[in-house]
Amino acid sequence: MSKTAVQTGHPKGLYFLFFTEMWERFSYYGMRAIFILFMTKILLMKDADASQIYGSYTGLVYLTPLLGGYLCDKFLGNRRSIIIGGVMMALGQFCMFLSASAGAHGGVSIMWLGLTVIIIGNGFFKPNISTMVGQLYPANDRRIDSAFTIFYMGINLGAFFSPLVCGSMDFKWGFLAACIGMLIGLAVFILYQKKYLISEEGKEIGLPVKKLDVKSIATIIGSIAIIFFMLNFKQMFNSDVDIISYFIYGAMILMPILILTDKSLKSFELKRIVVILILVFFVIFFWGAFEQAGASLTLFADRQTERTLFGWEMPASYFQSVNPLAVIALAPIFTIIWGFLYIRKLEPSSPKKMAIGLALVALGYVVIAIAVKGLGIEDKVSMWWLIALYVIHTMGELCLSPIGLSMVSKLAPLRLSSLLMGTWFLGNAAANKFAGTLSALIPPTAGAEATTEPTVYPSIVGFQITNLYEFFMVFIIMTGTASLILFVLSSWLQKMMDTDHVEGVDLSVENR
Repeated sequence: MSKTAVQTGHPKGLYFLFFTEMWERFSYYGMRAIFILFMTKILLMKDADASQIYGSYTGLVYLTPLLGGYLCDKFLGNRRSIIIGGVMMALGQFCMFLSASAGAHGGVSIMWLGLTVIIIGNGFFKPNISTMVGQLYPANDRRIDSAFTIFYMGINLGAFFSPLVCGSMDFKWGFLAACIGMLIGLAVFILYQKKYLISEEGKEIGLPVKKLDVKSIATIIGSIAIIFFMLNFKQMFNSDVDIISYFIYGAMILMPILILTDKSLKSFELKRIVVILILVFFVIFFWGAFEQAGASLTLFADRQTERTLFGWEMPASYFQSVNPLAVIALAPIFTIIWGFLYIRKLEPSSPKKMAIGLALVALGYVVIAIAVKGLGIEDKVSMWWLIALYVIHTMGELCLSPIGLSMVSKLAPLRLSSLLMGTWFLGNAAANKFAGTLSALIPPTAGAEATTEPTVYPSIVGFQITNLYEFFMVFIIMTGTASLILFVLSSWLQKMMDTDHVEGVDLSVENR
């Protein structure tokens, strides 16, 4: 290979990892697109209960990469971690197929097992495949940024096609399709890993570090048991206590205390860490509102959105393909915009970009609130209102999401980088759990579970939510207020960062 080809082209391993990740994301987002509908329609759960389970599942998905990343670095290596994770996720999706086949009688217990295995499998898979992209290149290679952009497109391709496939069939076949998608990616990875996972220096990458010891095997088994127990706790003990909330939110409180009480921190390091922790707090509100896509907004799409096109009724899950399609279309435009502003020294600081992201999420809910104002319980709105919301939310995502991990890596002291990255993931876990809690506030709508019990309207901070307009106002007030406060704090935060760097678009893959 010529020197020019090495400098301008990309190794075949990148496209190999692109293909593997595309199918893994196909599996994850395919299951996510139909999950809440499955719980309410097949397992006959109440909207609030299904929303809480959705939040617990997606929240725990962001915690287990901490365990998987640790075991990979210490023992397994990237390749073996990816294979273990892929096998577990395929098994988990097959359990979901069995759960849907069993239905309301017996399906719930199988679902808990399936969710547990998927959560643990994701922990092994998610942090390792993206790590291998960077290992394909020499240190400080200028092609790495474009490599991650290409890899990010693979994520979005999988996320785009999966709701269209898995949502177009019965739930059990949708879960089976997600299982098959994972198996395709896994089979290709196993067969061709030796051929393509080679650095440009000719070294194999991602090999095992050493054999697992008994303590680590016990840790894996214990983690599986703990997650299964937490997911089953309410059913096992007939309790209203949500121990997953205590677990995630408790960790969110303890981790910053642990970091900030480190006596070795210098003054400028402490300031930068405070910036990271403040931004993690605001990110919780962003993702808490954004992640309604797989929860309350899917229920809204199913029940009160007119989905008929030329006599064909579009499945509600199809709306979840709007976001990845919009990311693919808009990401290059945002890159151009930031570059244009950078040249003219007008590019917003990182905190301001995040505030803009929050403002755009609020704007998306303003659009949908206008659509539902005065809407009767049996009435439906045009699908274009919901599509507009998703496009605006995607614009917000492109303002906020890409700079998150980049900021942590730039601001965190090297000796605490893993701990602060873990805190960032904890923020995402808390946000997804919070999204489930917020989704549970959706008021009774047409098509909800039949019941002879009197209608009970949810409430938040003493305010009762009796219709969809009031429900969406919660998100407008929450994200709008958070955006305004972050705008006010942004100049102070920029000074606290103690750096004059200005980020461009670095398309982060970990938030997806």
